[in-house]
Amino acid sequence: MTVLEAIESRRAAKAFDPNHMLPEAHLREILRAGALAPTAFNIQHNRLLVVKNPEIRRKLRAVSWDQPQVTDASALIVVCADVQAWRKNPARYWRNAPEKVQDTLVDAIKAFYTDRDQAQRDEALRSSGMAAMNLMLAAKSLGYDSCPMDGFDFEAVAKIIHLPDDHLISMFVAIGRNTVPPKARSGFLEDHERFFEDGFPVSGGSQASIAICVSPSV
Repeated sequence: MTVLEAIESRRAAKAFDPNHMLPEAHLREILRAGALAPTAFNIQHNRLLVVKNPEIRRKLRAVSWDQPQVTDASALIVVCADVQAWRKNPARYWRNAPEKVQDTLVDAIKAFYTDRDQAQRDEALRSSGMAAMNLMLAAKSLGYDSCPMDGFDFEAVAKIIHLPDDHLISMFVAIGRNTVPPKARSGFLEDHERFFEDGFPVSGGSQASIAICVSPSV
C-alpha cells in the first residue's frame, strides 16, 4: 500500500489476537522504520524497548489500567527518548560529514540545548512522537494493526523497565492483528476548524481556513 493508504487505513486497535506471532523479520523492519524518523540535529534521541517477556508484560498491564492490548498484542514497544542525547559525544551524529560541517553542528547543538531543560524535553518528545508514527505506519504497510497508548502509570512503568534517569517514556505502541473491525470515525472536525492559511483569525475577524477533502472513513 502507499503511504497515504497506510495513513488513511491506520486505526487504533483495541482487541488483538493473543495467539498471533509477529515474524522477527517484520519486527526488525518496523523498528528500522522507527529509527529512520527525523530528529533535530540528527541527535537520534529515540530508544525503542521491545517487551517480549510475558511476565513483564503482565506487570505492565497491571499498571496500565488492565488494558488487554499490553499483553495481547504481538509486539509491545515502549517508545522512550534519551533527553541528554545531545551532550553524549555529539560528534558521532555527524561523523560522516565534512569536518567543517561537524564542527559547526556540534557547536550549534551545544548552543541550542545547554541550560535549556524545557527545550531538551520538548525535543525528545517531538522525536519520539515521530518515531512512534513511523512504527505504526510501517506496521500497517506490512498488514498489521497498532495502538498508541499513554494510559499507564509512567513512574511505575519506568521502574519495571529500569528506565535510566536521563530518559523519558513517550508512549507504548502495541502491534498485532486486530480482531474487531474498526468503527467509522466519530466526531471528525470540519475543515474550517483545523486547517488555516497564513495565520489564525484575530478576535472579531473572519476565519481564513483551507478547505480540503478529508474523508472520515473507517
